[in-house]
Amino acid sequence: MLTKAGQAAARIARVSPWTNVYGLARTLVALGTLGTLVFSHTSSLFRPAQGVSTYPNCQGIARFSLYCVVPDGRLEIARFVSIGVLLVVASGWRPRFTALPHWWVTVSLMASAVIPDGGDQISSVITLLLLPVALLDGRRWHWEAPVDVADRPVRSLVAWTTFFVIRLQVAGLYLQASVAKLSHAEWADGTGLWYWLTDPFFGMPTWAKPWLTPILMNPVGVTAMTWGPLAIEFSLALGMIARRPVRPYLLAAGIAFHVSIGVLMGLGSFMFAMLGCLVLHLRPVDTPIRMPAWLGAVVRQGARATAPARRARLATSPR
Repeated sequence: MLTKAGQAAARIARVSPWTNVYGLARTLVALGTLGTLVFSHTSSLFRPAQGVSTYPNCQGIARFSLYCVVPDGRLEIARFVSIGVLLVVASGWRPRFTALPHWWVTVSLMASAVIPDGGDQISSVITLLLLPVALLDGRRWHWEAPVDVADRPVRSLVAWTTFFVIRLQVAGLYLQASVAKLSHAEWADGTGLWYWLTDPFFGMPTWAKPWLTPILMNPVGVTAMTWGPLAIEFSLALGMIARRPVRPYLLAAGIAFHVSIGVLMGLGSFMFAMLGCLVLHLRPVDTPIRMPAWLGAVVRQGARATAPARRARLATSPR
């Protein structure tokens, strides 16, 4: 049994996990946090709230937050530093060097903001879980072609193990999201989405009311709109064990689901965080995404510019 397990691990380790698939996921997660910081002033993110004695929150582990290490009254500086870090991460430049700053920026917002949303919490977890992969990624851009892992099987296996843990985490997230809703009478009886979409804060935008209101007022329509997300979330949880040919359909359903949430409820940061999670969960990491011609040309030019230095480092590094 151990011999077979070792052989299976060896086969997995021979496949490079450092493709533009995980790069796309990093970019999407970074864009979610970036949107929050670009379109929100610090006076909105860090302000008095019920049950909050100090703001930004600097208690416990939050005292190491970026917003707590800057001098008093300099929260805007921390916000602009965070925006700069996230722009670099989203571009895909040097994942090995940007992995830790990316995690620090996301966890700082989650820990210190007075009212973080689910997207902030999910981003802080995903960026933490991605640290082993990004820190072992020596590429100049995370959009580049997969690297050769023939001489680094242990690193490759660490990265593949990390991706498995992330998929398990995302599957558990969707399973909990679907099952937990059924404990509330409004979701169980098929009326839950009526309350959400008519809520004055999270409700649908004005332009959507003319065509969504008749559906919500219809018993069959509101039931389908309420139970539909539960079915999608449960199906996405099953993506952990779904065969590869099935995953593209689940991925398409998940993208449509979260884009709808982002558009109808204004939860943009949550949408981007979950899109990044879906890419890691359902898009095979070992199958690179075909990039637009112009982006591929830029990446190839950057890779050629750094190839001599990279070969020199490999020639002088101990084996």
